[in-house]
Amino acid sequence: MTVRVERKPREEITAFDNSTLNPVTKPVAYVKPGDIVEVTTWDAYGGVVDPETTFQQAIEKGIVGSLNPVTGPIHVEGAEPGDTLVVEIIDIELPEWGGSSIIPGFGALEGWVNLMEPRTKISYIRDNKVIYETDHGETIEIPVEPFIGTIGVSPAYEAIQTLAPGAHGGNMDCPDVRAGNKLYLPVGVPGALFGLGDVHAVQGDGEICGTAVEISAVVKLRFSVEKKTIAWPRIESDTEIMTVCSARPLEDAAKLAYREMVNLMVTEYGWDRDDAYMFLSLAVKARIAQIVDPLYTVVAKLDKKYLTKR
Repeated sequence: MTVRVERKPREEITAFDNSTLNPVTKPVAYVKPGDIVEVTTWDAYGGVVDPETTFQQAIEKGIVGSLNPVTGPIHVEGAEPGDTLVVEIIDIELPEWGGSSIIPGFGALEGWVNLMEPRTKISYIRDNKVIYETDHGETIEIPVEPFIGTIGVSPAYEAIQTLAPGAHGGNMDCPDVRAGNKLYLPVGVPGALFGLGDVHAVQGDGEICGTAVEISAVVKLRFSVEKKTIAWPRIESDTEIMTVCSARPLEDAAKLAYREMVNLMVTEYGWDRDDAYMFLSLAVKARIAQIVDPLYTVVAKLDKKYLTKR
């Protein structure tokens, strides 16, 4: 069965229902494990930027609503607190263009490079490439690597802004949350109350100016539920397992991600804790997903060839 979940009209996006992940907003859809779910999303601007309108112009015209809105919540049948929601990302359909912005007061190098001036640049998407035009008129082609920037479930007892990542997922801005991979999320409330948005056509590690190529999209997913408990999001590709953790300062995010990888090796693959700790010091890889959100995100990665179950 295919379930289609449409984004709200832009003027109906609300600061609470669409810009938080929370346990009280009424679900917009009810799905079963195994259903194919097609979700349309707004970009992180909330649909106010286009090739003729910069983000700053939208602000000046007073048309900026909620930022980083998600489509949801989606209730997944059978998901209960303490379970793990498995999100298989099947496909991400791209639009013809996306936007990138410098937003004063936001971004990893605010005050380090210069005093940032607001600006927006549109990049067109053709033949699976992002066409970036420099200020000198040169065009540079970057292969698309689309992924879901904000994706998560409701926390158990609070509403968390969709601009923030955490143990529930959220605005992790992790390029590994892409088609072909599975995302594992800890369930905090009945039905999980899942939401997603903030899709990117491509992003460099760190997302240093605060935005990537921000796009609206149609995302195709399939859910399943596992009766096990995890503390933080995980990702699985054909070749790697990954643990995703968010914190400040950055080294705390890294330490959490490494610790979660140790825990995964112990609980899922039967390693002794000290043995896993030493082995990771030889074989683990890591990426900085983003250093611009309220918490920073680090992804620890390990090749699955090392992880035969004991």
